[in-house]
Amino acid sequence: MQKLGLTGSIATGKSTVLKAFADLGVLTFSSDSAVHELYQSEAVAPVEALFPGVAKNGVIDREALGREVLASPEKLKLLEATVHPLVRARIARFLDEAEKGGAFLAVVDIPLLFEGGFDYGLDAVAVTICDEATQRQRALARPGMTVEKLDAILARQMPQAEKKRRASFVFDTSGPLPTTIRSVRALVEAFRRNPNGIQ
Repeated sequence: MQKLGLTGSIATGKSTVLKAFADLGVLTFSSDSAVHELYQSEAVAPVEALFPGVAKNGVIDREALGREVLASPEKLKLLEATVHPLVRARIARFLDEAEKGGAFLAVVDIPLLFEGGFDYGLDAVAVTICDEATQRQRALARPGMTVEKLDAILARQMPQAEKKRRASFVFDTSGPLPTTIRSVRALVEAFRRNPNGIQ
């Protein structure tokens, strides 16, 4: 089984590409979804201990947490040190189950794959990119997003050009959605034909 990482900067189309893989029957894992689940379960107590008041009705209020992190960026590393190991454990379990199930390919969406520097044992990495104007337009259309918040997020992320340089495969999502979907389909078919990896 080939283990493909999927990464890219904010608002460059990771979720769209991940869904395209899933729609083609490929097993996929979303780190963002895992974090969302953790903020309703085992991560609640430790995150609330770091940022008192962000837990409401037994779950982490992500908007409140975002405001706290923006106000105390030095605590971000503490938050990541608390949550990332929990996500990594879920990724490892997902990949193990996918392999045992006989999958030819499994895709793991990890937004900070390069920035985190953790070795997930991936065989290849696909990166989503788009032009800067499109990226900012998409990001600022998100609920609760501000220019200040976006700039703070981008400052923490590796430049798109560097991610592209490190990528095994690149999906430019600047164009129409059908074009992106065709690119994903072509890569899936290439993996089907080459189960031991694509050179």
